[in-house]
This record gives sequence, structure tokens and C-alpha cells, in this order.
Amino acid sequence: MNSRVKVLLMTLLLFGCTAQQIQSISDAIGLEEELTAEQVASGLKEALVKGVTTGTQKVGKVDGYFKNPQIKIPFPPDIQKVENTLRDVGLGNEVDRFVKTLNRGAEEAAKEAKPVFVSAIKQMTIDDAWDILKGTDKEAATNYLMRTTSDELRDKFSPIVKRALGQTNATKYYSEIITRYNKIPMVEDVNPDLESYATEKAMEGLFFMIASEEKKIRANPSARTSDLLKKVFKEQD
Repeated sequence: MNSRVKVLLMTLLLFGCTAQQIQSISDAIGLEEELTAEQVASGLKEALVKGVTTGTQKVGKVDGYFKNPQIKIPFPPDIQKVENTLRDVGLGNEVDRFVKTLNRGAEEAAKEAKPVFVSAIKQMTIDDAWDILKGTDKEAATNYLMRTTSDELRDKFSPIVKRALGQTNATKYYSEIITRYNKIPMVEDVNPDLESYATEKAMEGLFFMIASEEKKIRANPSARTSDLLKKVFKEQD
């Protein structure tokens, strides 16, 4: 708190103002105690945890990926010829079934993603927090998380996705599709890494949803559900 504010508040006390009256006057003229570096860091971590929680809840349910056109995982684009060929020979239903189960796998994996992200968020330093708050990037916190944790998250998320793909039969259907394709005369055999593709796309979808939540918190005061969030992000309003 600067000296001007201290003098004003002492004057109000001398005139017999109550604490509630002083707070009302301070709020009215915008005299708020400056945030500490620790508060800024805590506020940004809280915002990220909130974004992670809401984001994973939205995608970690039936149709969370599959019916969201912004993050729906399509047939692997690097082997688009497989999908096109199978549809041409009347196996479009097989392709559609696979795509649906692929997204179901991502939805199952997302349910287990929150603690992985939260652990990464706790590693944010105070300097990182200040840089994020003072910058102009409205997805700065999410981008920081992507930049500093993607490798670790990928290592942890990959087995989750692998297990989820097995539980939803996506792996089984994918193997059947590729086997059928490779039996078609005059085509070149393919055998792409489904787990790697699914892991990357599932992570992209999660980060997209977290960024969406961060934007809401920055832009919409009603999305700031705690006093600390309101104080921290008021700096940018």
C-alpha cells in the first residue's frame, strides 16, 4: 500500500469512520492494496486449475470430443487415402465406427488428465506468473503450460490414452480397418501409430478447452469465482 493511501486511511480513522465505511470509500475511489507477487502467482494458478477442471469436465464425458467440432478427432489425416478407399468400397460404416470409438478413447482419457495438469501448474514460478499477467496474450497461462509441460504430459498421458483406446475397442477396430485396407489389391500397405496420433489430438483438445476457459476468466468478471481471481485479473481490465 503506498503512502498516499496510508495517509488517507489514517485520516478517515481520525474522523471516526468505521472499517466498513473505510472499505466502501476505498472501493469507490479505487484504492486497493497492491497485490503481492505471491498473490499473483496464486491467482494465476487458481485460474489455470479452474480452467483445467472445467475443461476436463466438458471433454471427459460422452460426446465431449465426438460432438464438439472444434476438437473432434478425425480419421488420421496422414492416411486419408485409407478412409477414402474404404468408403469407396462400401466400408464407410466401419470408418465411422472407428472414429466414434477413437473419440470415446479421448473422452475416457480426459477423465484422468486433471491431476496430471494440476501437478504441472503447481510448478509455476512467481516470475512466470508476473510475465503472464502483464503480457498481452490472452492465452498466456495456457501457452505457458503447453510450453513447459507438454513433454512430461505426453509421457504420462500416452499410457492413459492407450488404455482408453483398448477399453473403447478403438484399437481393435483400427487394426481391423488397416488389415482390410492392406488386403485391397494395388494399395501400399500402411501401419501408422494410432496411440501417438490419439495422444497428440487428445492433448490438443484439452489445451484448446483450457485456453477457452482462460479467455472467459480474463474477459468476463462473472467467471472469476473467488476474491483472489477478481483482484488478480482486475489488473488487466
